[in-house]
Amino acid sequence: MQLKWTAVALAAMVLTACGKKEEPAPTPAPAPAAAAPAAAPAPAGETITVKIGHVGPTSGAIAHLGKDNELGARMAIEELNAAGFKIGDKIAKFELLAEDDAADPKQGTAVAQKLVDSKVQGVVGHLNSGTTIPASKIYSDAGIPQISPSATNPKYTRQGFKTTFRVVADDVHLGSTLGKYAIGELAGKSVAVIDDRTAYGQGVAEEFEKAVKAANGNLVGHEFTTDKSTDFNAILTKLKASKPDVLFYGGMDAVAGPMLRQAKQLGLTVKFMGGDGICTAELAKLAGDSMGDGQVVCAEAGGVDGDLKAGLDKFKADFKQKFNIDVQLYSPYVYDAVKVIATAMQKAGSPEPEKYLPELAKIEYKGITGNIAFDEKGDIKNGALTLYTYKGGQREQLAVVR
Repeated sequence: MQLKWTAVALAAMVLTACGKKEEPAPTPAPAPAAAAPAAAPAPAGETITVKIGHVGPTSGAIAHLGKDNELGARMAIEELNAAGFKIGDKIAKFELLAEDDAADPKQGTAVAQKLVDSKVQGVVGHLNSGTTIPASKIYSDAGIPQISPSATNPKYTRQGFKTTFRVVADDVHLGSTLGKYAIGELAGKSVAVIDDRTAYGQGVAEEFEKAVKAANGNLVGHEFTTDKSTDFNAILTKLKASKPDVLFYGGMDAVAGPMLRQAKQLGLTVKFMGGDGICTAELAKLAGDSMGDGQVVCAEAGGVDGDLKAGLDKFKADFKQKFNIDVQLYSPYVYDAVKVIATAMQKAGSPEPEKYLPELAKIEYKGITGNIAFDEKGDIKNGALTLYTYKGGQREQLAVVR
């Protein structure tokens, strides 16, 4: 066996041989204890991006209504982000993808497909029934929940889609209430109707006519125009010959204002009625001095009274302060619709449409526009209507009815 000598061993032997006793090696000083690592900062909450689509006509004759809706969505999104809203254990960063459909059905379906391709997880819109209905199939096919804040045509929620919801009453309620009011409260003896042939205008006019007939009212004429017309002299002259005392218009304020001007020029003195499409702050500006106090009666598909009114009034004041513009019509309903979608996601613990859709269908949410819950079709339960007139160029509430 071959031995291997270390340098230390050899040195010890030499010292021994020289008569020197080996001194034990000094014990090395212990290394200083390592400093305890600094506590890691608590991680900020993990975030997820949630994409919400909004569609309305932000160009064209009723751009003021589309922009009103869009601002309602932006207000809700900003509040959710500022509050650090959580879905599951993650902080949700909401992103608004806003599109313009120009109140045109073809453009409406095009932007609907664009939102689907952008992988939005929910949609609030569209504003008009004519764009909402064709777009709803695209969202349904993609499984994306859609809440309309303003489309009132009954067909929207009667297509059998599980993804369609609305937070306002439909035309059956709207048109029938106005029809009863025309005969019962306004004591209309002869009633004429004009509609703009859109899904909304035609639908609300038909429901109005049904209610007038049911109340034994006398319908003396029904004429048609378009949502882009500016000259109504021919149809107004024709109706004037039948001497109506009530004229109902199914359409939007951009047409109703000029129609009121031309009716006055022709000496056609009537009570002028319409649905939510004309029931805006802008109508008085569009009609100018052609609209007499109390002449116009219209209905907004929604409304609150009692203790809930304070919350809606606060929203309107906050909206004016934030955007320096008055609420036109449906921005509060858009605001609530965004919050409803967020709440359903929170209840499901996921922003994925297939996971939160069941929670949306059974939601119970107290919003600024009232209590929101949906029936089996996706219509709001116990929807309200608010009747208005105009005095001194200002919209004045008459009553909230259900």
